[in-house]
Amino acid sequence: MTTDRKKILSGMRPTGRLHLGNYVGALKTWVDLQDRYDCFFMVADWHAMTSEYADPSLLPGNMRDMLLDWFAAGIDPMRSVVFIQSLVKEHAELSLLLGMFTPVSWLERCPTYKDQIVQLANKEIETHGFLGYPVLQAADILIYKADIVPVGEDQLAHLEITREIARRVNFLHGGPIEQVTNRPLNPIFPEPEPWLSSTPKLFGFDGRKMSKSYNNAIYLTDSPDEVTRKTKQMITDPARVRRTDPGDPSKCNVFDYHQLFTHDKAEEMGVQCRKAGIGCIDCKKTLANSINNLFDPMRERRASLADKPGALEEIAEDGCARARAAAQNTMRILRGRLSMPEGVSFLGKPS
Repeated sequence: MTTDRKKILSGMRPTGRLHLGNYVGALKTWVDLQDRYDCFFMVADWHAMTSEYADPSLLPGNMRDMLLDWFAAGIDPMRSVVFIQSLVKEHAELSLLLGMFTPVSWLERCPTYKDQIVQLANKEIETHGFLGYPVLQAADILIYKADIVPVGEDQLAHLEITREIARRVNFLHGGPIEQVTNRPLNPIFPEPEPWLSSTPKLFGFDGRKMSKSYNNAIYLTDSPDEVTRKTKQMITDPARVRRTDPGDPSKCNVFDYHQLFTHDKAEEMGVQCRKAGIGCIDCKKTLANSINNLFDPMRERRASLADKPGALEEIAEDGCARARAAAQNTMRILRGRLSMPEGVSFLGKPS
């Protein structure tokens, strides 16, 4: 990793195979950022445990599937640090220390906390770990001194808690305060900025939010035939009953996909739809071809990696070692600022 570029931290909970919504909402952005920033991409298995602690048996398989999807999509472990959260124990140490600085009221006011309590009513998640989720998230970000965090709008409140925690630690332990700016002269942590994706939300082929639970997702691992079958089911302009009826692309889920995946042909597809120059069946065939053209190199990369015994494990171990080195360096600095011992030699010093 270089030392003159800004750092980015992002991660995903390993909940299974990734779909097109995950790709356009996050993964494509990660791939594009690799050339401009020092990127740390985290498999957030501890975060997954906040809701899956009763039965974590699927986590290992989910982590493997997700890593394969990442590398297939273009995440390059030579240009980015890809690691598993729970294998870098310093995340837990920093989370514990940051918890000392974090008022409970900051966590209780986080809007996603109450929302998730309602959405996951079938699970017992009113736990210390779930309430403290934003503190662990802050540790994930701050331990690498990340300058930028790609997030969705629903995660902005969590990131603001991270910024508040960073400000509090810096104010108390960041050295003398500069009189004009009222900021510490030697802060420990940067205050990370959000990177909001400009990509619109992608709906499933049934018109609802794309979700595994709705069984309406196009997965990055889908075969060409599966992609074609799913695009055939996509909802189009309901007012276009006959082939000769002109359509309205603004009311068509297929056209939203064309704008993302068909690129140079998307505008022409919209023109042809409005004047009934193309039917919905042919329109969907073109879309299926566009998605399969996107997936073809992913399929090749995934197959190449999956066929090499131990290759995925070797890549993950290397990423964890690189992440661990960066995390340990941050913890040495913080422990020094907090007057915490690195060993027992301090016991021989007179008070």
